[in-house]
Amino acid sequence: MSYLLMFDLIGCGVFAISGAIIAYQQKMDGVGVVVLAAVTAIGGGTVRDLLLDVPVFWLHQPSYMYAIFMSSLIAILWINSSKKLSEKALEVADALGLALFVVMGTQKALSAGVPPLTAVIMGTITGCFGGMIRDVLANEIPLIFRKELYAACCIAGGTTYVLLIMYFSQIVSASVAFTIILLLRLIALKWQLMIPVFRYKNK
Repeated sequence: MSYLLMFDLIGCGVFAISGAIIAYQQKMDGVGVVVLAAVTAIGGGTVRDLLLDVPVFWLHQPSYMYAIFMSSLIAILWINSSKKLSEKALEVADALGLALFVVMGTQKALSAGVPPLTAVIMGTITGCFGGMIRDVLANEIPLIFRKELYAACCIAGGTTYVLLIMYFSQIVSASVAFTIILLLRLIALKWQLMIPVFRYKNK
């Protein structure tokens, strides 16, 4: 197994866990857990591959489905045994999956021959769209539209990767980009950083 596939599966598993956590919060059954886990894990990458006009990554690689099922089971066992679930657990799981998927999505887009700007956009789509689908199915406002920085973290990490890859190895570039995305997202959550646009009047 290549390290790229390994990291992709790890990201898939982490995002699947975040989907299962949302299913628990919405009191869904087993089917709901698997569906939310799956769309969170493979939704963004599916959209990316369709836009890039390349084979959808999970159709001929069953390892992704195995990772989703295993992660769903782990989440179910963990939640049922602990009986407690902090909101931080979802945020950390989502931040980890986000960082992994943005880096992998950007790398795949570059390997498909698209320009750097397009690669950053594809990386952002890879990281964000699965969570968007998850939140819409769970009848929640998607995390990307909430006040803390989300898409901006993806863009910063993707941009870092396309700049570093011109001078450094893939591992170094991916590691630095991953760290930047993860730190920015966690810092944004801790201090509620946002990009203000509108001025709201106090009622």
